[in-house]
Amino acid sequence: MDMSRLSFKAFCIENYAQHIGKPSNEVYDLFAREQLLGLLDSDYEDLHGMGLEYLMQFFDEYLNGGAA
Repeated sequence: MDMSRLSFKAFCIENYAQHIGKPSNEVYDLFAREQLLGLLDSDYEDLHGMGLEYLMQFFDEYLNGGAA
């Protein structure tokens, strides 16, 4: 995995943790359990260009089964 993808994952985890008010290690576990870590790899090209607000909305919808 190249550093930009790793940095992007860390960015997403840290910001989502702040967004939902949970520790980043819990968000990492959540992302791993829900296959979001793999999605961040496979869809990196599309996702890394999104704004922070849109990313948070995307994660909310993904983790809530598409219904935010």
